[in-house]
Amino acid sequence: MSDQLAQLSQLLGHHLRQSQATLTTAESCTGGGIAKAITDVSGCSDYFEGGIVTYSERCKQRYLGVLPDTLRQHGVVSEAVAQEMAEGACLAFSAHYAISVTGYAGPGGGTEDKPVGTVCFGFVSAQGSSTTHTCHFSGSRETIRQQSVTFALATALETFFKIKLDTV
Repeated sequence: MSDQLAQLSQLLGHHLRQSQATLTTAESCTGGGIAKAITDVSGCSDYFEGGIVTYSERCKQRYLGVLPDTLRQHGVVSEAVAQEMAEGACLAFSAHYAISVTGYAGPGGGTEDKPVGTVCFGFVSAQGSSTTHTCHFSGSRETIRQQSVTFALATALETFFKIKLDTV
């Protein structure tokens, strides 16, 4: 894990522990990379409930409650799907917070409207607040996935704990 990811994971864990809050993840294109970064921190069981990787639309529907209409109207890589993934994970794991990600990491899979590197994120709290983001990353599959994990952790700090980092 890079130094930057380690620092972000430790800082997020510190704030979760301090607030006695729990976190879960719902991941697609990162393949569990966010959960791995979080669980690389010793003692993460104090605040990390678990995560789920759902690649297929069927699994997003079955395990996270993503609605078929949302998939039809917005596509699997969309803020609407990211929102429902985060909501579903928050509910399924009874966590205070959830991070979700869905995107095209490449080298294939993108479309003209949503090229490779398009990644959508959802950040949800059990109290009902939520936000979504779409990023357009570039580089190899691994680079896009790493950028996605970094963005997810940094944005979770900002969204859930109002910590703005200039280094991301």
